[in-house]
Amino acid sequence: MSFALKTRPLLSAFCGLLAGLLTLPALAAGEVNIYSARKEDLIKPLLDDFAKQTDITVNLVTGKENELLQRLQSEGVNTPADLLLTSDAGRLAAARQAGVLQTVQSGVLEKNIPAAYRDPEGYWYGLSVRARPIIYARDRVKPAELSTYADLAAPRWKGRICVRSSDSIYNQSLVAGMIAHQGAAKTEAWAKGLVANFARSPKGGDRDQIKAIAAGECDLTLANTYYLGGMVTSSDKTEQEAAAQVAVFWPDANTTGVHVNVSGAGVTAHAKNRDHALKLLEFLASDQAQRWYADVNNEYPVNPSIPPSATLQAWGEFKADTLNVAKLGELNAEAVKLMDRAGWK
Repeated sequence: MSFALKTRPLLSAFCGLLAGLLTLPALAAGEVNIYSARKEDLIKPLLDDFAKQTDITVNLVTGKENELLQRLQSEGVNTPADLLLTSDAGRLAAARQAGVLQTVQSGVLEKNIPAAYRDPEGYWYGLSVRARPIIYARDRVKPAELSTYADLAAPRWKGRICVRSSDSIYNQSLVAGMIAHQGAAKTEAWAKGLVANFARSPKGGDRDQIKAIAAGECDLTLANTYYLGGMVTSSDKTEQEAAAQVAVFWPDANTTGVHVNVSGAGVTAHAKNRDHALKLLEFLASDQAQRWYADVNNEYPVNPSIPPSATLQAWGEFKADTLNVAKLGELNAEAVKLMDRAGWK
């Protein structure tokens, strides 16, 4: 009896402890750490949805492309980053060449992302598409006057073209695509002709070129549709008014098609949460995320089964270049040297 009397308090304490354990909140599913060159407002809503659906905590660090790449390199095996997000195939290719990405294979990614928009060996995957057509002044240029990128070097456009500088990765990728299609010699001759037609020294971003057209400083530019879409839907009246004064022309419809590029992501070489990073990649290629890219960000979905936003559809359909965007990164260094020789500052 004395034994029973002594064990009863112990049994009661054990039952209390067990009950306490059963009422503890569930352990977190884990975390995934992202280095993103995309602005927070362009990606965070998607990341929040992913976190809610999976119970995986998402930690986001944003910064400039070069800074994030250098950070990954300097951190090496000690990096906390599991996924690198950036805005151009050239940047993604640079990350692969720097050895900071690893290959991942996924049936979901291969199904949702066309081969032209992903690294052939799985180092990175495109998540949204940007086209870089010709943007022109509605009141000073007739669409019938336009045809190809090559034609922008024709003398009749002298003093009528505004562009970003040769430091722009978007322009570098455009030139890299031209090198891939027609070789360096023809591309360099074109670049020299284009430079001769500049209305002013290159400066500013894509939106600044569109504003320059609206202000009458030039008649044509090359700009990503993503930026024009942002101006059309902007809450800033000045941007809306500038966008209303320009129109989109899809060049090279009968040849290689319109130059396109991607924003995308890759799993880092030393990811501590590799499986979570892959799961997030697959989520970003899902129908839900692709519709968000289209409707909110005014980017073309990388998944061809998801339609573009109404804003983008208003510009009409176009033939996209089928060149694998990985080639843009491979030819980036050659493109930069060529632009320097052509006097594209």
